[in-house]
Amino acid sequence: MVIKEVGRRIRLGLVGGGPGSMIGETHRIAARIDGHYDIVASALSSDPERARQAAAELGIAPERAYASWQDMLVQEAARDDRVDVIAIMTPNDSHYDICMRAIDHGFHIICDKPLANTLAQAREIAVAAQRKGVEFCVTYCYTGFPMVRQARDMVQNGELGEIRQVHLQYVQSYLAGELPKGWRTENKRGGDSLVLMDIGTHAFHLGAYVTGLDVTKLCADVGSAIPGRSVDDYVSALLHYENGARGSLWVTNAAAGSEHGLSFRIHGDKGGLEWHQEEPNKLIHRRHGGFEETITRRLGPEMSDGAQRSTRIHIGHPEGYLEAFANLYTEFAERVAERLKGIDSPRRATLYPTAADGVKGLALVAASVASTHHGTWQDVDRS
Repeated sequence: MVIKEVGRRIRLGLVGGGPGSMIGETHRIAARIDGHYDIVASALSSDPERARQAAAELGIAPERAYASWQDMLVQEAARDDRVDVIAIMTPNDSHYDICMRAIDHGFHIICDKPLANTLAQAREIAVAAQRKGVEFCVTYCYTGFPMVRQARDMVQNGELGEIRQVHLQYVQSYLAGELPKGWRTENKRGGDSLVLMDIGTHAFHLGAYVTGLDVTKLCADVGSAIPGRSVDDYVSALLHYENGARGSLWVTNAAAGSEHGLSFRIHGDKGGLEWHQEEPNKLIHRRHGGFEETITRRLGPEMSDGAQRSTRIHIGHPEGYLEAFANLYTEFAERVAERLKGIDSPRRATLYPTAADGVKGLALVAASVASTHHGTWQDVDRS
């Protein structure tokens, strides 16, 4: 499906996500669901031969199957039919270098979370992207679920009143047994805290996305729930939000028996909302002094604008993770098409997470690690 503003599909180049990568296949499916992208270039692996072979399997022309991301950025920048968007799905410690070089060449960017390995790097990326006029999406993909956007719109419309409490959980069993091999568990390649960088920033961003509120200070316990383990697999934190609301964060990937466990409970002075990603099409609305209502995803005027924009399947058929991920890709394609057409301001509200959201995630990580180290409450840097 062509984008009407530019009369063609958005040209997409992939960095990382090659053979054996679950997230790579997720990105490719998300890009293809609505037909707004052509995948035309790639640097899929740090092994040049594997990169070329994987590109051939995806139908990418041999001359655009690059041996390295550096070659890809330089050579694509010189083409008349250069890629419009670079999608980055590499280990955390490479995001900064790739993003900064891609920004230098003027490519729009979709980058896996976390945005970078440090708060300072994340800020540099966000500033550079803004200065260069580059559109940027960070894949906090759970914001693409229709019922998350329904909750966000309900909060913005005042249906919960003044927000008083925000409670966030992400409880997995991925690391409940032996540590798997890979870059995430090697020499801090994943950042200062494995659990926060891997899934903790997802939960934090979900709360910020729905409420529109920033965390100003926190008191955190970051470490391992498994004796003798050297990497973090557990965090619990008390949160103070900018409007005076209180909150909590419980995140672990070492809870034996858990599956995915991402959820939020948000309460205002008029009522509360509850959502569980394992049952994504349901949003529970509890009114103070009134009845409990279960809101289900459906196309129709009962749903908020944000929920309708992100719903693609009619009632009775469930939507899930891949569709939510695809919502970010589709919304980003629409915005990039506007930029290619010379439209600087979006015609409607941007719903996908941006580089600024990536910076906030790294600020949460930095404050949580500092709080654990010093054993005190820490301010969350909002500069």
